[in-house]
Formats: sequence, structure tokens, C-alpha cells
Amino acid sequence: MPSDHRNATLSPPARMLRHALSVLLFLFAALAAQPLAAQAVAPRDDAVQAQAGAMVAAANPHATEAGVAMLEAGGSAIDAAIAAQLVLGLVEPQSSGIGGGAFLLHHDPDSGETQAYDGRETAPLAATADQFLTENGTPLGFWDAVPGGLSVGAPGVLRMLELAHANHGKLAWARLFEPAIALAESGFPVSPRLHALIARDRLLPKFPAAAAYFYTPAGNPLPVGTILRNPAYAETLRRIAAEGADAFYEGEIAADIVAAVQAASINPGRLTQADLAAYQAVVRAPLCRRYRAWRVCGMPPPTSGGVAVLQMLSLLEPHDLGAATPNDPRTLHLLAEAGKLAFADRNAFLADPDFVEIPVAQLLDPDYLNARAALIDPQRALSEAEPGLERRNGTWVQVEPPSTSHLSVVDAEGQAVSMTSSIENAFGSRLMVRGFLLNNQLTDFAFVPEVEGRPVANRVEPGKRPRSSMSPTLVFDSGGALEMAIGSPGGSRIIGYVVRAVTGVLDHGLSVQAAIDLPHAVNRNGPTDLESGTAAAGSKAALEALGHVVRETELTSGLHGIRVLPDGSLEGGADPRREGVALPASVQP
Repeated sequence: MPSDHRNATLSPPARMLRHALSVLLFLFAALAAQPLAAQAVAPRDDAVQAQAGAMVAAANPHATEAGVAMLEAGGSAIDAAIAAQLVLGLVEPQSSGIGGGAFLLHHDPDSGETQAYDGRETAPLAATADQFLTENGTPLGFWDAVPGGLSVGAPGVLRMLELAHANHGKLAWARLFEPAIALAESGFPVSPRLHALIARDRLLPKFPAAAAYFYTPAGNPLPVGTILRNPAYAETLRRIAAEGADAFYEGEIAADIVAAVQAASINPGRLTQADLAAYQAVVRAPLCRRYRAWRVCGMPPPTSGGVAVLQMLSLLEPHDLGAATPNDPRTLHLLAEAGKLAFADRNAFLADPDFVEIPVAQLLDPDYLNARAALIDPQRALSEAEPGLERRNGTWVQVEPPSTSHLSVVDAEGQAVSMTSSIENAFGSRLMVRGFLLNNQLTDFAFVPEVEGRPVANRVEPGKRPRSSMSPTLVFDSGGALEMAIGSPGGSRIIGYVVRAVTGVLDHGLSVQAAIDLPHAVNRNGPTDLESGTAAAGSKAALEALGHVVRETELTSGLHGIRVLPDGSLEGGADPRREGVALPASVQP
């Protein structure tokens, strides 16, 4: 987009109106969703739907507005995603940030090319397969392994964003940092969600840098509405804006990261400056497969999300989902059964493809999936599903807490970004350095390296990327044009959340917001989890009659999506369970 499109911005009154709208949506989300409590989700379809030539949907209004500002300054979808992510690391520090990693799908309609950017963290070269085992050989408890330095991998998000910007950016790199720097200096009000997460976290107060930032001098969690400033983060971003990602992976910032990891008072870690300097983001080929009249694309391993989402959709394809309502027990039963079969394969085979041979082509082979789909009985639930291919590896399922963040962007030229980013657990390792938190992504590895004499595919190895469930997704129509960008946080339940939203739009004809609002039903090859306090929970008895073991539980997704309508205008959706918004940008193609 040429620079003279900077004139295609909103007038000051219109800009003020849009900002007021985003603030109102933020307050509605914070008060209505209350994601930390088990209660019914308050749909907000009318509030979030919008039509425009460009749009950003992200997990916080400040981040959404930063992305919109880049679009209105003539920036690309990648530019908007970078600006939004840098703000998310400030206002939603529990979920993502420059101390973590990400997966990003980018589509360019001019070339027709879709690329998958892998910014997943890597294990230190000093990592060992037994590092999460106790002295007597038993696995550490998850919450014993999370805090401190041992769980920290080399962060990947900045290298990934820099690579994507080099390929698809239009604005200067430094320009993308301006909104986050300004907000870090002026401050932002602590949201109800951030306050509640600080208040319930038992590990955060044990780390002095984080405690000084998130708590009052008396040791109380910062109250809602407190203006929180982060000059250290602003200074870190200034360095990276001026010098590029090298300023993070080498020199003083890298030295401080390593010092915090190795000198952690709990679980000192093994990360070195050499590990940071050696980190590389990777461009991979996306995984794409037909689903009915559409083509769906996702991320390849080391995330399991792309394979599992595509498998679930293929397993559902023989069934007419649109013949029943989205919350009908018949619909929820089919979603659960597809989840069981997909997770059986996920747990057995998926890991970092640079370390483990992964049968991706076989797992997505149409004949294989047809045979797997035949195992689904509309009248009876499967017991625990077995993998469909010969097992070469041991299976060990690791805890994957529901943190993380997702954003979607479509620019005026039709370029699209679907990006999921994470520091893994809420507040990551709890180690804070120069205004940002470090990840605990190494706990996404299997703690047990071998089961029944077979190596676990997702075991810890030096330089390896831990398996993920992040599932940024792009959907294309029968002519190859972009129809939807969507994704979610939520640990291993991300896969089910994304499939639920995609089928809500494609099979049930819902708007992207209405599909995001749908109550969740997720099965990861175990109990069928129904979102408590919702219409899905009302199907508990019917599902139990089919043989499901049912749990009602809090299912806090964070779906953020954009759909391209037939007339070319855009429709945005933001998850009412969190505090994000979708906003249009005033630009011209």
C-alpha cells in the first residue's frame, strides 16, 4: 500500500468515537465474561460485528487499536500484528510477550502463497531428557517444574516477527514499536482479568522483580483501575526498535535473561547466551486440506494444532453437522468423538519434526481418515481411542495450561495474519527481566523420556522445540479466496475451540462472532468437557446416555477471528470470555 494512503485515516471525531466504542466493549467484556468464574458466557454478537476493508481482532483493546493504527498508517497485516503483539506483552503479560514464542500463518492473495512462521522456543543445548525427573526417577509435579529457570526456553517471537516483517512488512520496524513504548510510559489501567489472575497466583509473589511490578508495597495485588507503568519494558523496546532483534538475542539484554535464568532462586536453569544467539525462526510449509467446499490451512509440527484440527474436520465431514443445531447433543457427540480420535494420534506421534520422524502425510491421508471416521458411531461413544498407525514412540500426556493469546488481521490488500503467541502458563516462569516475563515452555515437553521401552516423541532434547497445541487457522473458499482467519488460546483445548468455531461458521452458517460465542464441548481422548453454565452443559444427560464421561468445567477460550463476506467487507469477532475487541481500520486498497 503506498504511503499516500496515510491520508485515508479517520477524522478526529470518528477516531474518538471508535476509541470510545473499544473502551465500552472492553468494559462489557470484563464485566460480562468474568472468565475466572464458572458462569454463562454473555454473547455480544451485535457489539463486535463490524464491516470494513481492513480489521484487527486481538485480546485487548489497546492491542487492537495499535494494530489498527498501523493499518491506517499504510502498514501491512504483518505490521499490524507486530504492533498489536508488542502491546499485548504489556497489557496482557500473563499470556504472551517477547519472552515467549509464537506460530503465525500469513497469506498473500497476490502471490496466492500461504506461509507458516515458526517462532517456537528451543531447549538449551545443556538440556537433558531427565531434567524434569526427581532423583528417584519419578516425574516432577507440573507446578514444581514451572517456576524458575529450568522451564525457560530460548524465546522465539521476536526473531519470528523480524523475519515475517522482512518478507511482508511495509512500515519501518521502529515505527511498529511506538504504540507499545508510549503506552508503557503513560501507563494503562489494570483490568479485572489481570487483577484476578495476579490475586490467585501463588508463585508470582516468590519472585522479587515480578512481585514489585504486580503487587503493592504491602504485598496486595494491584487493584482494578490502577495505572500500571512499565518504563523498563519501554526502554527494552527502544533498544530492539533501534537495533533489531539482535539487541534482544545478543548483548546486555541477553546477558540479563541468562543471569535471571541461571541464578533463579527456584529451579535455576541451563539457558546460555549461546542458546539465545543461535536461535532461528523457521518458515515452514503450511498444512492444508479440503473440508467440504473449503480449504483449511494450519501450522505444521512442532505444534500439533494443524494436524489435529485438520484430522477432526475430516472425521466430521461424513456427517451433516448442519442438520442439527450447534448445541444439539448429536452435534456435541460428533465433536467429542472426532476429538478422541485426533488426540490419540496427536499424543503418540506429534513433536518437533527436526528431531522425530512424524508421519504427517499418513495422518492426513484421505483413506486413513476415512477408515478412522468409520469408527464414529452416531449412537454410541467410543471408549478411549487408540492411535491409528503403528506406534513407534511411547505416549505420555503433558499438562498444557490454558494461557496464551491469539490475534487475527486482514489488511486492505487482502493479506491476512493468524497468529497465536504464548509464554505457556499464566505469567510463564514468573521470572521478569527488563520489564517482560520469561516463558516456561519447556514444561510442554514430556517429563518422562521413555515409556514401556519406547522413547517418547516429545521428550526433552537439546535444541528441540516442545510440542504445542497452538492452532492459528486460515480458511479459503472454493475459488481460493480468503474466507476466515481464526485461532485461540486455551492449552490443549485450543484444537477443540478452533474446530468448534470453524464448524459454527461453515456448517451452521453463523457469523464469526456467533460462532465464537458458542458454548464449548471438548474431548481430548478422555472425559467430554462441557462449558459450565451454558447450553452445552444442558446436554450432559443426553451425552452420558451415549456413553460419554462428562465433566462440567470452565473453558476459557480466547478466540479472535475475522471473516471475509461475499461482498468483500469484513466481519470481526472477539471472545466474550476475555477482554478483546475486533475493530475496523479506515483504509483504501
